[in-house]
Amino acid sequence: MRLNIEKESKVGEHWSETAARQIKKIFPDTSVYTTAAGISPSGVVHFGNFRDVITSYAVYLQLKLQGHNARIIFSWDNFDRLRKVPAGVPESFSQYIGMPLTAVPSPEEGYSSYAEYFQKPFEEAMKKLDINLEYRYQTDEYKNGCYDEFIFLALKKRKEIAKILLSLMTEKGKQETGIIEEEYIENYYPISVYSRFTGKDSTKITSFDGNNSITYYCAESKKTETVDLSKERIAKLAWKIDWPMRWGIENVVFEPGGHDHASPGGSFDVSTVMAKNIFDITPPVFVEYKFVGIQGGDTKMSGSKGNAVSPEQLLEIYEPALLKWLYMRKNPSQPFSLAFDTEIYRQYDEFDREASSKEESMALKLSNYQKYNNPIPFKQAVALGQITQWNENKIKHLILDLGINYEESSIEARLPKAKNWLEKYNPKEVIKLLDTVNESYASTLEEKSKEQVKKLKEELTKEYSSIKELDELVYSIPKDQNKSDKENAPAQKEFFKHIYNLLIGKNAGPRLSTFLWAIDRKKVLELLNI
Repeated sequence: MRLNIEKESKVGEHWSETAARQIKKIFPDTSVYTTAAGISPSGVVHFGNFRDVITSYAVYLQLKLQGHNARIIFSWDNFDRLRKVPAGVPESFSQYIGMPLTAVPSPEEGYSSYAEYFQKPFEEAMKKLDINLEYRYQTDEYKNGCYDEFIFLALKKRKEIAKILLSLMTEKGKQETGIIEEEYIENYYPISVYSRFTGKDSTKITSFDGNNSITYYCAESKKTETVDLSKERIAKLAWKIDWPMRWGIENVVFEPGGHDHASPGGSFDVSTVMAKNIFDITPPVFVEYKFVGIQGGDTKMSGSKGNAVSPEQLLEIYEPALLKWLYMRKNPSQPFSLAFDTEIYRQYDEFDREASSKEESMALKLSNYQKYNNPIPFKQAVALGQITQWNENKIKHLILDLGINYEESSIEARLPKAKNWLEKYNPKEVIKLLDTVNESYASTLEEKSKEQVKKLKEELTKEYSSIKELDELVYSIPKDQNKSDKENAPAQKEFFKHIYNLLIGKNAGPRLSTFLWAIDRKKVLELLNI
């Protein structure tokens, strides 16, 4: 059943509650409610794929909250063929196209296969997110004979399956692909076969004995052989037969899908008919999820693996609960964006504001968030981190000096993420001390300005231990006692500009007194030596 959450939702109901209500309506008195998700590890498992998991996970949690027995399974479709070589993988891997992903070697040492190379980082990210999935590795499921009964059933009903597929094709589609219906029905087989000669699926089935054996031709080796598929498990069901078969074996009641699966006449529609007519299975409740975007980020998102952004990378800048909340607060049919730019400031602020409210939203409850009494805003963590060069003790001291009472655990949690956000993804925004004296800028200074710089350098050799003392110092050096504060402001601003250029090569920077208090005094004296 396709579920239109916006249409079916009741007032004040979170989308996971809408889904749970429909599930219980279609599958009443179910002992264990199973929600499912699955991905092919053909490349980096990215943040878009993650919406598949988080959508199913939210519904699983909702069923648990309502007191039902529930589980969430995640299928690694690693018995799929390697279709193409993705960015970040050597082009030499094209030699393995057509082989199962678990039969392709890993691009790097330390992994048992190409499939595991992409599976492991994702599984580690799920642990960090505290998302506990029951994994199904499809190569293992096929190889251990779990699907034998369904494979042979599909082979015996191959002509019926072919007729269903034809009935769901458009006449235009049949014409464009040159399909002759009688020939299609006669020659159709619902499985692909990995050749025992080459390991690839460049094969054509020529006959089925009506029991367990098939005969196939290997195009690459030019060889033919007959195999008993109950002993040589080299066959894989076509996706639109495989998917409904798994619904039945795992008793799946809910599974989401992207637009490619959800489009009219697409995978879900075809699999639904197959489930009912071939396997006598009730299809699960299905929800389509929309696009998740990424905005910002000055650097390449993933140097070694192309531009795909993985959940692991997102966790470099997002707290786990916040990341889950961003996905869960949106109806799956609503697109949204994650942020590697300053939009992340707003996301953290909105999360903190919602977390501090008296009424707990369902999205927050499902995200398993930690409630801080007074969390440090992410923008503040970036600013103070830069000022103190990411020295946590100095940040805590500075916060106390400024009279702010941020919860210490929030500082410890957010500071590393602020550092990653700035230095990895927004390096142009980094403020750091120059390596050597900015002689080119110093040469442009008038004598009066040089004397002011020298005065500051001399004073900084003395013991200025508080920000307040330094604040009085930097304002006093360019100050004319015979002028008002308003009249002195332009000269003070100009003086600050000179100091920033000598220290960081920019016209402006963090509050100067705070910056001078936090950074390495010895290095400052070197840079002001003009």
